[in-house]
Amino acid sequence: MHIFPQSSPISALASEIRDGVSQKTGSGMHWDSRRLGVAIALLLLTSSLTIAQESDAVIEGALKSVADRRDVTWQIAQKIWLAAEPGYQETVSSALLADAAEAAGLKVNRGVAEIPTAFTAEFGSGTPVIGILGEFDALPGLSQQAQPEPLSRDDGNSFGHGCGHHLFGSASLSATIAIAEQIKAGTINGTVRFYGCPAEEGGSAKVFMVEAGLFKDCDAVMHWHPSSKTSAGDRSSLARVAVKFQFRGRTAHAAGSPEQGRSALDAVELTNHAAELMREHTPEETRIHHVITSGGDAPNVVPAFAEVYYYIRHPEAKFLKPLYSRLELCAKAGALATETELTIRYEGGIREILPNQTLSNMARRRLAELNDLSYNEEEQQFAARLQQHLSEPVSLEAVSRVEDVDGTIGKGSTDVGDISWVVPTTGFSTSCWVPGTPAHSWQAVAAGGTSIGEKGMHLAARVLAATAIDMFRSPELLQQAKEEFQKRLGNQKYESLMQPNQKPPLDYRNAPKS
Repeated sequence: MHIFPQSSPISALASEIRDGVSQKTGSGMHWDSRRLGVAIALLLLTSSLTIAQESDAVIEGALKSVADRRDVTWQIAQKIWLAAEPGYQETVSSALLADAAEAAGLKVNRGVAEIPTAFTAEFGSGTPVIGILGEFDALPGLSQQAQPEPLSRDDGNSFGHGCGHHLFGSASLSATIAIAEQIKAGTINGTVRFYGCPAEEGGSAKVFMVEAGLFKDCDAVMHWHPSSKTSAGDRSSLARVAVKFQFRGRTAHAAGSPEQGRSALDAVELTNHAAELMREHTPEETRIHHVITSGGDAPNVVPAFAEVYYYIRHPEAKFLKPLYSRLELCAKAGALATETELTIRYEGGIREILPNQTLSNMARRRLAELNDLSYNEEEQQFAARLQQHLSEPVSLEAVSRVEDVDGTIGKGSTDVGDISWVVPTTGFSTSCWVPGTPAHSWQAVAAGGTSIGEKGMHLAARVLAATAIDMFRSPELLQQAKEEFQKRLGNQKYESLMQPNQKPPLDYRNAPKS
């Protein structure tokens, strides 16, 4: 840090003010307003420079902590990538992160919100309380090796990290530990809290964590997400509800005695046909999609059990309840027409993200400042081979750019949305996949298991750490973020899309039971 010499004009003027030196005129003793004004201005400048230098030192210390943990963080991420566990069943992944937090001196609370794999890990005391989110669940049907061709793993695990949550949780924890070290050193004051969030992919765990009051004392919350590009801004997302319709009928020989059978699969097909017709009469921007999770085992046996799994999405949560009611009518019609029994498993819903421009500006500034992503020769070769399997490849130079997504609505959904309705929240993305890679693809799984994914993860950890320090040191910006939050909220109140007293669907990734 630069130290001004004692003989400097600033030091001399400071001494005059401290010692109460005055200039005498005919009217008596009084301060020379010009000299006093210059002195105060220079002192303020000196103070600002000192604060900036101290701030830089704190940030550099946090970034060094992230760098020092880089290898350990990547090892954790690789283990989570290999474990590739379903939502609410991430026992290995959750333990890896919770154990690492505990080893770093954070206070860990496991099994929060009645979810075995959810946890919090915090350090410090008092305010502000800054939350950092971490995820770690994988997706079904995306088994993939870290290779640029479609190659399923040979260990029998059908899940894969097609959304990069192994990177998400690991980077967020690294940043949290770096902040904790600065609190311990006394350079910043307050509390940092890591949220271990399971089952983001359809399980809506964060909604139950919100309902459990785990965010009620937070001043701000940050998240990030792996992507094929690096971006930041006050972006929103799609609200979403999820439901499984199960039908039960009667088995019979499909050729010998078809009149005795009542096909559960027919009920699913009628439900799907009705839903397709319903699409024409839905609000703009509605998304409805489904997958048949069970539909029988042999064509000559009338299926006695079938299940179809639906999502409905829209940019505004207020449209989802009426849309869901109409979809439910489609399922009831399918059951009525086929004389089958309908069971509805409503798995809950998540709200759209309520953006916060104040916080997103802070994150975007640090992201633009710290983005140093580039590919070495080996990574370029990997990317070139992988891009042969992409329908819309993008130049590899895109990794060096930061995209401004202010005012946009992402086409995905996230349970981060519910958090953003109770506390000011912001996020960003970093390039962890080859440019042009769609999320939830084998290409995303592959890149996430290589140094391409690691570089994006490391950038995210640094940005989270630097932005969090900015929040700790800028109470006026946190207040501004809260005021913006209240303004955006207006007269609205947070309402969960869960049913009253609904419990986390801990078995939602299990095969359906007939």
